Amino acid sequence: MEAAIRGALNRPRALSIRGIQFTLYRHPRRDPGCRVDGAKFLRALAKQFAHAIVMFDYEGSGTKLGVEELEATVEGELSKEGWASRGAAVVIEPELEAWIWSDSPWPAAILGWPGKEPALRVWLEGRGFLSTGQLKPARPKEALEAALFELRRPRSSVIYGDLARAVSLDRCVDRAFLKFKKTLQAWFPLDNT
Repeated sequence: MEAAIRGALNRPRALSIRGIQFTLYRHPRRDPGCRVDGAKFLRALAKQFAHAIVMFDYEGSGTKLGVEELEATVEGELSKEGWASRGAAVVIEPELEAWIWSDSPWPAAILGWPGKEPALRVWLEGRGFLSTGQLKPARPKEALEAALFELRRPRSSVIYGDLARAVSLDRCVDRAFLKFKKTLQAWFPLDNT
């Protein structure tokens, strides 16, 4: 996730925001830690930074709350910890790998699939990861891992960063990505107002 967010934030024009300085922090307890005490984790930074986003995967976070209710809960906690309207929560359902899959040629190219037969999307359909006409696999992480296994390539943060630097950020329709993008646009508009 860190590599993907870094890659996206380093493309401010693609996000329709002005250039920003940012620092990324990993919670030592990953998704469950972000859910349970992400706001407390960031409390000491509330006077040091203008804004904060707590971002984590829904799957693996250890809750049965709905995604939007979970985001509202974490945003309430951020507010209590000194962030007020300067904090936001983005929960990716089911997980970050959902952002990888699109009808763009970039995922196949970056994974190392070009020229391989069958084409990646056809291969995913054949393995049951993707239904005909479906844009993204229902199990995006498992689909990625299977494709990488087929290519005999290890999963790496480099893949996520390369995708974030290459794929069009205008075409992503994922709810969490759109919230991330809209939040950034509200905080860092291009016109600097």
